[in-house]
Amino acid sequence: MSGRRSIFEEVSGNRPPATAPSSDGARTASLRARRAARLWLVSLFALVVIMVIVGGLTRLTGSGLSITEWRPVTGAIPPLSADAWAEEFEKYRLIPQYQLMNRGMSLEEFKVIYWWEWGHRQLGRLIGLVWAAGFAALWLTGRLPRGWSGRFWLLGALGGVQGAIGWWMVASGLQDDMLAVAPYRLAVHLGLAFVILGLLSWYIGQLGRSGTELMQARRLRDRAQMGGATGLMHLGLVQILLGALVAGNAAGRVYVDWPLMHGVFFPPESLDLVPMWRNFFENEAMVQFLHRMAGYLLVVVGLLFWLRARKSPHRAVRRAVHGVFAVLLAQVVLGILTLMQGAPVAWAIAHQALAVGLWVMILHARFVVAYPVADGLRSAGRGGIS
Repeated sequence: MSGRRSIFEEVSGNRPPATAPSSDGARTASLRARRAARLWLVSLFALVVIMVIVGGLTRLTGSGLSITEWRPVTGAIPPLSADAWAEEFEKYRLIPQYQLMNRGMSLEEFKVIYWWEWGHRQLGRLIGLVWAAGFAALWLTGRLPRGWSGRFWLLGALGGVQGAIGWWMVASGLQDDMLAVAPYRLAVHLGLAFVILGLLSWYIGQLGRSGTELMQARRLRDRAQMGGATGLMHLGLVQILLGALVAGNAAGRVYVDWPLMHGVFFPPESLDLVPMWRNFFENEAMVQFLHRMAGYLLVVVGLLFWLRARKSPHRAVRRAVHGVFAVLLAQVVLGILTLMQGAPVAWAIAHQALAVGLWVMILHARFVVAYPVADGLRSAGRGGIS
């Protein structure tokens, strides 16, 4: 603020309010804090995306069981000598995957799958370090946005839980006659990764605008569109979990015809396992059938959402829903082609990567529906205040 006074101050003889400069300073500090926190979350978001992709490649290459111990700290150091490599290889040779599937594997072949799993775990450690360092830096420099510490702690807690679930998942593949991890544990692990991605995406969006702007934007919200976006988000997460069950059971490499499954709509062997509930987690026919049906339902819900939201007076909403529906259709086509190819690694990882993109786009669409930006008089006139 300059020393010059307005005409109203000259007439009244009153001095400018003493709180004005400090108010402007507080507003500037708040914006800087939000920008710093947003940059930190963007870096975490990018790392989690990479983590999901590397995790998918680790699974597709059969590398997830190559490290048979959970050592969160000392495990960061890989084998550095011939004796250390021999010791790690000997541990792997004791588990069912080696004895029943990879017997005769050479040490050099073992090193390939070891490095995939070590890299996956190392990324998890890096994410934890970036979270801790970023949180500490924001707190020590006084740039922790007001009211956000609880949300940042939640992200850290979920990251810790994800690490524990990761080991819980791996441990399931080290016993009995298991050749891979339990499918339902894989679904929990992947599902939580997408939940974390969702929270990061939402928080990044919120920190991109001031609290006042967000409160004002809520008044332009279309409740029906919000309901459609929320339904699409929930169904999308269910489909991701079903996809994890398909992957965990290697069900994408059977029933490779489409639109039928071995010439029928519903394979009779879908209910062969006893007790009944096992079919929904471990039966190749059932999990693929459910994944197909959920995909069709997702297209229908996405179409209904698009038909309504494409008429929104808000340009950002229209752009977002067009993008979601286009990527949704692309994902369905890619999924069908991946299935008909027998789910080769390149196709399968492309399908998983596009799932990440679709999930983030759905969340972005939900965000711009929840906090629409008014496009001049046209939006103000049609959106109104609800």
